[in-house]
Amino acid sequence: MKILNGADARFGNSALWQFVKFNLVSGVVTILQLGLANLLPLIFDGVTVALPPFLRGVFDPDTLFDGPSRYITDGAVTWGYVLPFFLSNFIANIFGYYMNMKTTFRGRGTRTGLTVYCAVMTALILFSTWLQGRIAAKLAVTPYAPFARTAAAMAAGLLQAAVLFPLEKFVLFRKKEDKE
Repeated sequence: MKILNGADARFGNSALWQFVKFNLVSGVVTILQLGLANLLPLIFDGVTVALPPFLRGVFDPDTLFDGPSRYITDGAVTWGYVLPFFLSNFIANIFGYYMNMKTTFRGRGTRTGLTVYCAVMTALILFSTWLQGRIAAKLAVTPYAPFARTAAAMAAGLLQAAVLFPLEKFVLFRKKEDKE
């Protein structure tokens, strides 16, 4: 912690230092997300309720799986498959939002900013959940099956970091002197 405080004093609010801190926070977020992505199936694998019709086009079992799967009920993907990916993303990224607000950008969140963040995160999480499902399904039938969820969550994390750093730096936690 002393090293980070010293670097904060030396580099201040430089974009490069903020990017480094953002990536340090992202590392913690990734560890949290990976842990949840691997633990939550223990809770939700037994959920066999099919997704609602509006999500079935996104989570198409023929696209996600190469044959029968315990995650398909009546021709539709189940909540047991989607929830671990979605919740691991959601919980980890809400944690990351607050960590970046307090430590990386030292900003103050606003209700409008949080609303924007939630809207962007909802879109990112839906896409990332689909992406994770796609990657995990493809890896599940390979020798890399034990690492499928981890690889899928890591890919989603990289995508989210590419979107979230500029959003947080230039929109959500932008300092007044940065606006001029």
